[in-house]
Amino acid sequence: MPGPIRTIHRERIRLLTAFCVLLMALNAGCKSANPSVQSNASADQHQFTDETGRAVTIKTSPQRIISLAPNLTEMLFALGLGDRVVGVTSYCDFPLEAKSKAKVGDTLQPNSERIIALKPDLVIISTSSQLEKITRQLDELKIPVYITNPRTVREVIASIRNLGQITGANIRAEEFAGTMNRRLDAVEQQIRSEAKPRVFYVLQNSPLITAGKNTFINDLINLAGAQSISGDEAKDYPQFSRETVIARAPEIIIVPQSHGTDIVSESDLRRDFATTPAVRNNRIVRINPDLIDRPGPRIIDGLEQLAKALHGEK
Repeated sequence: MPGPIRTIHRERIRLLTAFCVLLMALNAGCKSANPSVQSNASADQHQFTDETGRAVTIKTSPQRIISLAPNLTEMLFALGLGDRVVGVTSYCDFPLEAKSKAKVGDTLQPNSERIIALKPDLVIISTSSQLEKITRQLDELKIPVYITNPRTVREVIASIRNLGQITGANIRAEEFAGTMNRRLDAVEQQIRSEAKPRVFYVLQNSPLITAGKNTFINDLINLAGAQSISGDEAKDYPQFSRETVIARAPEIIIVPQSHGTDIVSESDLRRDFATTPAVRNNRIVRINPDLIDRPGPRIIDGLEQLAKALHGEK
């Protein structure tokens, strides 16, 4: 997810640091691995396989955890592990308790000295941030690093189960994942017979960035009962031209709800895409970006809100 993301406003980076979207291309083939115990490293350690296929030895029930992405912080708190979280990034702002945790830099540039000083027994990283350098540093210091890599909504749920297993919060993880799956199934059932409108998802409009086919955002749009006009794009987060959008004639334009006109200006969208069915029919939908751009436990909230915005109350 490199490239365009660095042009995004700080607040936009906050939502994208869950996956720092454009860096994910390097790991497009990776799927959420089952981190089942591979072997006993010692009486109080187990070896797991993370979601990129790395073997990592983790202390049983780690007590000092550092999260290097907002979505991961949300997962840990959702699993009732907030008291074990000793460090987070400056963009980790949910739940409220996360703001009081020690900061170890941002998602793209964490401070290794701060991380080491906190004496973690587990550091969790999102594949999207592609922090190879710090991963190597921590590996050399024998600090366990577990990397997540969800690229679909169901893989987000699988990541929650995986984190539950490596932290000893299996029961809570299974309960939480089960609830998320049931809600996802309910949405799919509700929109099953609905027409699938053509949707244009706007991450930012200067330059104009959207989501490609191999992203969980595209998966979210499909699950909500729509088809993205960029759903056939090979790049994870491609830049589009005004002409391309007009030619693909979106019926609905989805934009972030609260990120300011310097990120997504609705007036600019209405001007630039005045001839599209979306603008002609006043179908510009605003959604809280933290619910749909962070691959975390609130992704189902985002799915439900998106389905409602696209198809109405069911």
